Amino acid sequence: MEHNTQIQIPRVKLGTQGLEVSKLGFGCGGLSGYFNAPLSHEAGCAVLKEAFSKGITFFDTANVYGHEGYNEIMVGKVLKQLPREQVQLATKFGCIFPEDFSDFQCQVKCTPQYVRQCCEESLKRLDVDYIDLYYQHRTDTSVPIEETMGELKKLVEEGKIRYIGLSEASVDTIKRAHAVHPITCVQMEYSLWTREIEEDVIPLCRELGIGIVAYSPLGQGFFGGKAITESLPAESLVGSHPRFSGENLEKNKALYTRFANLAAKHGCTPPQLALAWLMHQGDDVIPIPGTTKIKNLDANIQSLAVKLTPEDVREIADAIPISEVCGDREHKTMFTYEYRVANTPLKQ
Repeated sequence: MEHNTQIQIPRVKLGTQGLEVSKLGFGCGGLSGYFNAPLSHEAGCAVLKEAFSKGITFFDTANVYGHEGYNEIMVGKVLKQLPREQVQLATKFGCIFPEDFSDFQCQVKCTPQYVRQCCEESLKRLDVDYIDLYYQHRTDTSVPIEETMGELKKLVEEGKIRYIGLSEASVDTIKRAHAVHPITCVQMEYSLWTREIEEDVIPLCRELGIGIVAYSPLGQGFFGGKAITESLPAESLVGSHPRFSGENLEKNKALYTRFANLAAKHGCTPPQLALAWLMHQGDDVIPIPGTTKIKNLDANIQSLAVKLTPEDVREIADAIPISEVCGDREHKTMFTYEYRVANTPLKQ
C-alpha cells in the first residue's frame, strides 16, 4: 500500500445525541505507562499534537491512567496548545488503585458523591471547563446504575459534561442507564480476537442509537507484532496477560502468522488490516489505538486507505477463529469486567 500522509480522516456521529468525532480516535493511556515506560509530558504532548494535526480529534483518557492523574494532566497541557472546541475529550471515573500502586487490583466505586468528586478533580487536572464525554469506567454492582446515572445527568445539566458513556457494561446495565439519560456510547474491548460483543452489545447499541468505542483494537498490541516480531518492553504488564503467556502465546503465534500473510495479500501491515477490519464493521464503531511512536501513528492512519469487500471482511474474521484464540482476554490483576461476568455461564 502506498504511503499517503494526506489521508483525510472522516468525521462521524458517535451515537445519536449529537457528538461528532474523528473516525479514528487516540487512546492516551499508553503514554503514561502500564504497557510500556511512561513518556514525559513534553514527549506525550508531541505525539498528541501530531495526531491532531493529522485529523485525529477524539482523545480518550481516564483519571487512573498514570500515577496521580499523570495522563489527564498531560492531556490538559496539550489542550492548551490546541483549539479546545475542535477536540472531543473523553475521560472516565470509578476505578481506584492503591496509591502506591503496590498492586494493580482495581476497586470500583460509583456512588453519586464519588461521581461528582471525580468529575471535579478531572476538570481541575485537565484544566478545562467541560468534558465532552464522561464514562463510567467500570460498573459498581453495589450501586444501582440509576443512582450513578442520576448524578451524571445533573453534571450534564450543569454543563460540566456534555455526553455520557459506559465502559465494559452488561446489556442490562446499558438498558437501565439509557432509560435514565441517553447514553452516547459504550466503550468495550473489541478486536479480531475479542468479539463477544457482536452477539449482544452491538445489536442493543444499534437498537438504542448508541455508538461503540473499541479499545485495545490491536489486541493489546498482538496484531502489531508485540511479543512476536518485537520483544515486550521490560515495563510492560502484557507479559503476564493470559494470551501473551507460555503455551497460549506459542499457540497464538500461529494465528499471527496466518494473519500476517493475509495482510501481505492486501498490501498492508497486520495492524493496518486489523484496524481496517474494525472500521468496516460500521461507522458507529470507533477504534482508539494508542501509541508512543509517530511512525506507528502514521501507520494507523494509513489503515483508513485499506478498502475491503464484504467477502474480505468475512475472510479476515475467519482467519482468527475465536475458538482458536488461547487465553482469557482479561488481565487478571487489573480491572473487573461486568460484561464478562454477566456473559459467563453459571457452572451447574
